[in-house]
Amino acid sequence: MWSDVLTGYGIFILEILTVLLVIAAIVGMIFNLKQRKANEQGELLITDLSKQYEQNSKKLRDFHLSEEALKQAEKAQKKADKAKAKEEKVKLKNGEQTEVTKPCLYVLNFKGDILASETKALREEISAIINVANPDTDEVLLRLESPGGIVHGYGLAASQLTRLKQKGIKLTVAVDKVAASGGYMMACV
Repeated sequence: MWSDVLTGYGIFILEILTVLLVIAAIVGMIFNLKQRKANEQGELLITDLSKQYEQNSKKLRDFHLSEEALKQAEKAQKKADKAKAKEEKVKLKNGEQTEVTKPCLYVLNFKGDILASETKALREEISAIINVANPDTDEVLLRLESPGGIVHGYGLAASQLTRLKQKGIKLTVAVDKVAASGGYMMACV
């Protein structure tokens, strides 16, 4: 009698666990699909490297100066920064145009595969750059890593790079590690 009760109870527990696992699997698949859709939109990551380079340059310059010379250099730099800020403030008050835009180097990464699946992201990045770049001062550096792949995929990627050239924006393609067939086609633009 007790064995029948325990057997029935065990089967009941297994049925409950099975139902819970099926529900968890369905919820997991729905969550995964939502994550994929969110990732398809993508976003641009913009990093201002000039401040980092200025800090590194300052550290190197400061290394060679004596303590007294370092203090004087910092004092002179603060004075120059203050004068520049004051000059900009006066120009803004008078409604004059301040400093023209600084030259900008846009660095893009393209890590290709056989299907050239990063072409869509490259297209979006290039479209964003074309909308804001100044052909006279700005340029684009493409860091390319591609083991090669289908011709029409890499042809489309190369045509995206051609859009930059047509707008008069200087383009430099640097092969990072490897660039076979399709990568060479992109680099030759």
